[in-house]
Amino acid sequence: MPQSAVPSAAVIGAGPAGLMAAQEMARAGLAVTIFDRMPTPARKFLLAGRGGLNLTHSEPPDLFMTRYGAGAQHLRPHIEAFAPALLRDWSAELGEPTFAGSSGRVFPKSFKASPLLRALLRRLDALGVRLAARHSFSGFDESGRPIIQDEAGAHVAPDFGAYVFALGGASWPKLGSDARWCDAFAARGLSVHPFQPANCGFDVDWSEHFISRFAGVPLKSVRLSCGEHETRGEVMIAQSGVEGGGIYALSAPLRDMIVREGVASLQIDLRPDVSVDELAERLSRPRGSQSLSNLLRKAAGLPPVALALLREVQRALPDDARALAALIKALPLPLLRPRPIARAISSAGGLAFSEVDENLMLRQAPGLFVCGEMLDWEAPTGGYLLQACFATGFVAGQAAARYAAKLETRLGLCRQ
Repeated sequence: MPQSAVPSAAVIGAGPAGLMAAQEMARAGLAVTIFDRMPTPARKFLLAGRGGLNLTHSEPPDLFMTRYGAGAQHLRPHIEAFAPALLRDWSAELGEPTFAGSSGRVFPKSFKASPLLRALLRRLDALGVRLAARHSFSGFDESGRPIIQDEAGAHVAPDFGAYVFALGGASWPKLGSDARWCDAFAARGLSVHPFQPANCGFDVDWSEHFISRFAGVPLKSVRLSCGEHETRGEVMIAQSGVEGGGIYALSAPLRDMIVREGVASLQIDLRPDVSVDELAERLSRPRGSQSLSNLLRKAAGLPPVALALLREVQRALPDDARALAALIKALPLPLLRPRPIARAISSAGGLAFSEVDENLMLRQAPGLFVCGEMLDWEAPTGGYLLQACFATGFVAGQAAARYAAKLETRLGLCRQ
């Protein structure tokens, strides 16, 4: 550590988690430097806010935590320490008050990421935080300290009192989250679970006829299920398969089913507000001279894309009205594989929570903290991703500040 009365700390990674950690350490009086290999900070954050920055969600805390699945038990104390209400207050302090939409999702009133990021960077600058762009983490030295290199490959000399890693997951690598850090952490004997795509689309073997007519067409207000998991939303027919919010919400169980069984069967209820019995009754009425397609359009209320999807999946539709109604209510669409992780909204996998303590410090390396998407958790879209990133950055930053301050105190006593 530099011989100074002010303890120092480094953040490696300038995404939401890293910037929040830097803020908390600087507020605690530390001299903070943020290192990031990209030329500008928070590039993925800006992309996430391109269609509207969904910061968090306004639903009740217990329901909120269920969105993290198996990761909820690990994330709960950190999200309780920096809860959605505190994130909204923080945004308002930066001049970006928030509002909850009809779905419960929370957005800044500007609806954009760039004003919030600019305000945060101004705050960090006022707190004396230094941002060192084009600086990369390249592993650990023999003593276990992080190696940081500038653009020319030269090592950065300072020995900081604490380090916070916020290097992200593996989605959208061109924006900075490329998971290069995994090998260095694994080489230290740390358990790093392989990254997988999350909040992603899936490949479907469409016919040329179907995709030529319906690529880019949304299938709206359908109910989707995979085993015991269910959601309601929109499916976008894509050239390669299916995308959209409804698909992203089920990406984890769909992905896991493909791993187990080689293919996932997505059940699509094309008319979720109509029962099988009512559909069967409508479809059993005499249809006269009208075609089956016209009957399905008029009696079942199916739009053209839904009609075409029925025939794409089930070439010969059943003659029996009840069997046809049952098919409309549970159309099985086989999904072959997740879309590449480079195009996923987020990723699953990362550093196992067993490797960090309750303060997100590495158990085997005191003074080294980890936050954000580096840790092994996943969540659907809807504000849950950013909430967990900001919350873990908040906790790691405060804990790192306490650690660095105590270290400086011990070193000061030794120097006396």
